[in-house]
Amino acid sequence: MAYETEEEQVEKLKDMWRRHGAPLLTGVAIALAGVFGWNAWTNYQDTQARNASTLYQSMLESVLASDSEASRARAAELAAQLREEYASTRYADFAALMQARLAVEAKDFPVAEQSLREVIDGSQDSALQEVARQRLARVLAQQERAEEALELFSAPIEGAELRASREEIRGDLLLSLNRDDEAREAYKTAQEALEDASTRPQLQLKLDDLAEEV
Repeated sequence: MAYETEEEQVEKLKDMWRRHGAPLLTGVAIALAGVFGWNAWTNYQDTQARNASTLYQSMLESVLASDSEASRARAAELAAQLREEYASTRYADFAALMQARLAVEAKDFPVAEQSLREVIDGSQDSALQEVARQRLARVLAQQERAEEALELFSAPIEGAELRASREEIRGDLLLSLNRDDEAREAYKTAQEALEDASTRPQLQLKLDDLAEEV
């Protein structure tokens, strides 16, 4: 059996380092960069979410503080800031919904429509998209655009509560167009979507108003 001298072992280690050392270090560096990069990104996202949440809470407090013009103006200002600085968070969608609400209260329906369409087109949350879609339908109805509003509801939908809300709004739109039979069916569908129809007594009242004459 041949035994290597200490000098030979050192030379072999040097040779291995020359051939494999740099690639090994590069691989380690890339792996570490990935880990630290991911952690930095995660920390950034968490910070963004916390800051957006704080700003959103301030916006809500402004709305609830009073019914004054100053409170609404402050809420609108915070909503705009949320959408500009935290566009990648869900709070930006909530801010857009608030902008639409404030615009409706001010009877500025075109601005409300724009904010709601931006949520529908840009949100990654299908439930928020549907909420915006239903509110937009109401806004369009206020502008006597019921037919256009009905076209919003061609998209698929999940969730009993959202389906019930959609069908109730469809019923209201159809009723405004004097399509009573279709409105009745929409109200019935809304009732059937609910586990407990008693939670929405207005649906039964609407159906009673449309009761077929015997």
